[in-house]
Amino acid sequence: MGKTSTIQIQVGLDNDRIPEKIEWRATDSSEADRFQQAKAMLISFWDGGDKTALRIDLWTKQMMVDEMADFFFQTLMTMADTYQRATPYKDQADDLRAFAKDFYKKFEEKQKQEQ
Repeated sequence: MGKTSTIQIQVGLDNDRIPEKIEWRATDSSEADRFQQAKAMLISFWDGGDKTALRIDLWTKQMMVDEMADFFFQTLMTMADTYQRATPYKDQADDLRAFAKDFYKKFEEKQKQEQ
């Protein structure tokens, strides 16, 4: 193996083990010397042996509902980009983008109804 990169994640928990603070840094980041703040994280690993996705999904108490909707929209859109780069199936990547747009539109409609 050639060069390696390290990603560190620190999660500060309250007494009930609910995340209050999420910080991360990566050795290949331009800001590798200090931790970056995050309100949420979604990490997935593929276990090729078991053919299962292993996930860590965390968000802090400060994460607002509108931020979560934005986070999911952007995550779904970048997942579509990744899928398109990794497979020959642009049509399915486009389907995922359409779903993400519809998801966000429905969120906006709910927000308007609640106001």
